[in-house]
Amino acid sequence: MTRTITSRPRTLVLLFLAALGALLAGAAPASAHAALTGSDPAQGVVVQQPPARVSLTFSEKVAMNGNSLRVLDPKGKPVQTGAPDNVRGTTYSVRLKGGLGKGTYTVTYEVVSADSHPVAGAYTFSIGAPSRTVVSGSGPTVGGGVVGGLYQVGRYVSYAGYIVLVGGAAFVLLCWRRGAGVRALQRLVVGGWLALTAATLWLLLLRGSYTTTGKVADVFDLGLLGQVLETKPGAALVSRLLLLAAAALFIAVLFGTYQRREEGAEKRDLTFGLGIGGLVVAAGLATSWAMSEHASVGLQPGIAMPVDVVHLLAVAAWLGGLTALLVALYRAPAGTPVEAAAVRRFSRLAFGSVVALVATGVYQSWRQLGSWSAFTDTRYGQLLLAKIALVAVMVGLASVSRRWTGRLSDQGAEEERAAAEAGSEKESVTAAKPTAGQDTAARGTGRADTAGQERATADAGASEPGPAPEDSGDSRRAAQLARQRAAVDTARRKRLRDGDAGRFGLRRSVLAEAAVAVVLLAVTTALTQTEPGRTEQEAKAATGAVTAPRNGSLSLSLPFDTGGADGKGVVALDIDPAHAGANSLHLFVRKPGGQLFDVPEVKIALTLEAKKIGPLSVASEHITTGHWSADGVQIPMAGDWKVEVTVRTSDIDEVTVSKNAQIG
Repeated sequence: MTRTITSRPRTLVLLFLAALGALLAGAAPASAHAALTGSDPAQGVVVQQPPARVSLTFSEKVAMNGNSLRVLDPKGKPVQTGAPDNVRGTTYSVRLKGGLGKGTYTVTYEVVSADSHPVAGAYTFSIGAPSRTVVSGSGPTVGGGVVGGLYQVGRYVSYAGYIVLVGGAAFVLLCWRRGAGVRALQRLVVGGWLALTAATLWLLLLRGSYTTTGKVADVFDLGLLGQVLETKPGAALVSRLLLLAAAALFIAVLFGTYQRREEGAEKRDLTFGLGIGGLVVAAGLATSWAMSEHASVGLQPGIAMPVDVVHLLAVAAWLGGLTALLVALYRAPAGTPVEAAAVRRFSRLAFGSVVALVATGVYQSWRQLGSWSAFTDTRYGQLLLAKIALVAVMVGLASVSRRWTGRLSDQGAEEERAAAEAGSEKESVTAAKPTAGQDTAARGTGRADTAGQERATADAGASEPGPAPEDSGDSRRAAQLARQRAAVDTARRKRLRDGDAGRFGLRRSVLAEAAVAVVLLAVTTALTQTEPGRTEQEAKAATGAVTAPRNGSLSLSLPFDTGGADGKGVVALDIDPAHAGANSLHLFVRKPGGQLFDVPEVKIALTLEAKKIGPLSVASEHITTGHWSADGVQIPMAGDWKVEVTVRTSDIDEVTVSKNAQIG
């Protein structure tokens, strides 16, 4: 929940963002994921003599194993020998068998980038002349299959556990100290710790198979586990486990010594100590992500990592605190309902978290996207737009919650006044009751005496065998009566709490916020696993245009508009026979009226996203006015290929249009 920004804080926020923009404006671009920037032989070329080796150059250093780089002959059989070598810098190569025959060869790579994410792709080259190829896309792959799915589940659970653990503890310590004794909040925070611990162990076990073979059988391979422990992501997971041990001690003190301590100077000192210790542990846990994710590589890692830590802390304080507030509103005992003051304190905490999210989010967006077009042209940008929209929805719902908080405060004051008035009336009634009681007792003396004598006789007869259990019976009846009165009192308080219109409205608005927060968490986690838009665009620029065909003769029509003079038209693309193997391609550029015309440049790109193949380059030859063609275009396998055509109509006017086509 947030509050309205006054003019002075708004000015400070704008000045901060302006200064941040000025600081970052002159930085040079860099990639966060590894991207293939060159190869030898190059994509799509035809060489006359079989090469002795195949070399790949990436935008950053990558991790490889013996099967990370493969070269397949036209029949799909591997022809590489030995494991890949790091030739120099970011260039890796693998030796080929001697006496390779003519035809088209497919190069596939599956590596792990410096930010711990798997990167895979493929391209083709030919020896002597192009030929049809047979390449199988089945089998476990790096980052895919069952292991890949299980690993992604572990990532989601670990983020959720961290947010609940840190946000729930912050809510108790900073907003509602009485909540330390509420069983539901204790279970929430402990549950977050258990989820994060279990997910961390799970990720540590899966990491070896996830980044190598992708086989379930290799999950418990101790050799792979030893290799993982020597990597940066493995060290980050181990450090997270050590910090979780410190977090367990923090939780024990918070819900043990702290909640039993009476209010006073000693408890204030303990609050301060827990706050400092908790912040150090929470920041350390956040750093375990920052040191092994996007922030640790690429552009300005020295700035990006602290910013990433602040961003994750702000997310936890907001979303985790919101979860704790929801639990307090629905599960707190009737005798200790969450006070309006606690809700207001959380409102201020959430406001500060949102400001931090905006500031750090602006920097992260600039760092990972690099251009406005990346918002719509890349998957990372599209997910980021979805995240921004969800944050805006949550802020809107938070404003509604804040209004309900105000009503909750007013009604609480009215209830206190009503209780005071009821108490004074009760005292006056109680003072008057003895007179009426004495009068009633006087009228019933005879009946009381008779009944008393009868009870005395019965008691005397019953007491002959042994001592009378009068005292124990009275104590049991008193205890039962006390329990009944407590139950009635609790039910009355629950009725009053549930009948509070302000509290009911606050519950609904906070529940809506929490529902949006679940979706927001899923989108945020997906962002950490998606190739940044800046890297995706740089990879396209480095590898050039890519092509992809489809089974049966295929014709595509792609309208374009570069915005300049003669910038409108239609690209007609024909691929024959549009199946896996060699294909011929013809491209025609026409004006809106249908006339063929020349443009300075056209580029074609095909990508099989489902198999992480591409981009594959196709070199086209200008035949005549408005006509380009290419023969022997190799398509490694059938699938749903993305066909991209870039049209440049002047030195500065250019546009890329695309369609998906089923090939093979």
